[in-house]
Amino acid sequence: MKNQKLVLAAGAASMLAAITLLSACGNSSSSKQDNSSNKDFTVATVRWADWGNDYTKFPNQLAKEAGINVKWNTYLNADWGDKKSTLMAGGNLPDAFMGSITFTDQEIAQNQSNFIPLEKYVKDMPNLQKAMKKNPALKAMITSPDGHIWSLPKEAPMRPIIANQLFINKTWLDKLGLQMPTTYDEFVKVLEAFKTKDPNGNGKADEIPYGTGNFDPTMSYTLPFGVLRGADNSNEMMMLKGKPAYIRSTDNFKQGIEAMHDAFTKGLIDPELYTLDPTQAQAKLMADTETVGVSVGWTTDATFGKNAKDYVALPALKGPDGNQYVMSDPDHFNQGRDEFMVTTHAKNVKALMKWADKFYTNDAAIQNYYGAFGVGTEKSGDAYKVLKPTGDNSADTQAWINSLRDFGPKSWDNSLNDKVTFEDPTNGDAQKLKMDTELKQYARPAFPSVTYTNDELQKIAQVYPDLSSYTTQETAKWVTKGGIDKDWNAYIAKLNQMGLKDYLKIQTGAFDRYQKALGK
Repeated sequence: MKNQKLVLAAGAASMLAAITLLSACGNSSSSKQDNSSNKDFTVATVRWADWGNDYTKFPNQLAKEAGINVKWNTYLNADWGDKKSTLMAGGNLPDAFMGSITFTDQEIAQNQSNFIPLEKYVKDMPNLQKAMKKNPALKAMITSPDGHIWSLPKEAPMRPIIANQLFINKTWLDKLGLQMPTTYDEFVKVLEAFKTKDPNGNGKADEIPYGTGNFDPTMSYTLPFGVLRGADNSNEMMMLKGKPAYIRSTDNFKQGIEAMHDAFTKGLIDPELYTLDPTQAQAKLMADTETVGVSVGWTTDATFGKNAKDYVALPALKGPDGNQYVMSDPDHFNQGRDEFMVTTHAKNVKALMKWADKFYTNDAAIQNYYGAFGVGTEKSGDAYKVLKPTGDNSADTQAWINSLRDFGPKSWDNSLNDKVTFEDPTNGDAQKLKMDTELKQYARPAFPSVTYTNDELQKIAQVYPDLSSYTTQETAKWVTKGGIDKDWNAYIAKLNQMGLKDYLKIQTGAFDRYQKALGK
């Protein structure tokens, strides 16, 4: 056994040496090419749908200003998984990847030998330096624990503090003569009325008081109990009394699930809540005869489609603890990293980074989010206007056609939000920001966009999927069948057995490093 351990250790050491050598060779090669006079670059990005190539017009305008030429390789997200594996294995890499849709933190770490660290170039990016000075979180979220920077950040314009939101059928409230609920108990009474008083008026008991929407329906329902779920890449972490916590192991979650089960037994929650696929859920939300009283999404139009006019934002309900809560995670929804990665294939990286730096101005940010001046936006003095969509396009689709939208490097001064107007007042972003003015006062700090060591990323990849799978199954069981109080102690013991304590130790350490980077 002792000899076997030695052999394994030697094998691991050899593999580590090979990886280290490969990484060093790649980075060294790129360093030697800094003095190249190359001006032609290939940049790969991924799009949700085939909206054409107009999105490249503004980035190409910046490329011309930077004195380079950019050829774009555009992939569809549906195909990217397979194509990415082939591309990385084949070694015929582009000079850079644009957008966090291309690679996750874990994938960048696994393929680190194919990317070059960017910290020495970031020092010579005046626009980015200015943005990071104004918003230190941008630097904190891209700086690895070892000091390397593998990607560039973004800070999107015209973004709300609140995230996904519960919406309620106001037409039903008015028909039944009900007041807008302001507490959780009042909310339950409204759901009971929706179930029993035929608010859609078709003479059938087909109303679904609470139904599946465009975000986690369990976390959304339990929000009044202080269950504060952020974006998907927050890995179900939240801040609880100033410390990182895994949501599904908190007393807040337990209390919320108990209340949700009680509502489920009363028929107030869609019995198909955990079995519907997105297409089926959307069909219920957008049916000709409205059947859903309350659901969750980003905006009413994105959630209910043609029925959007009948729904309004639910207030921040006062929960059993007397507090009001909203979903909020600006660190993940409004900012991010992995927006621009440079490969070892690139020559004359300085010229490429000069182009990247041009994205970090307010003018560039709004054009790279809605479309260039004269196409998707206009500028007059220090004021901006977002133009209404053309043809049959929605405002969101129009923005995706004309820009990189959610992806790519950008920075924005949020003090300029008041200087931006929307030609179309029904624009989803305009509606969301209007909601934000009323609800952001209830936002609480979310778990930030921390960075991890490669070892930590590997451990998270081993532990979190199993935690998520097990807790999700148990949650569905408890909501529909009950038993969370009886099962809770054994459940927590099982989570610890699966690695919860190690997982929380990693998250707490990453959070502490992040706070230190911010000077807190």
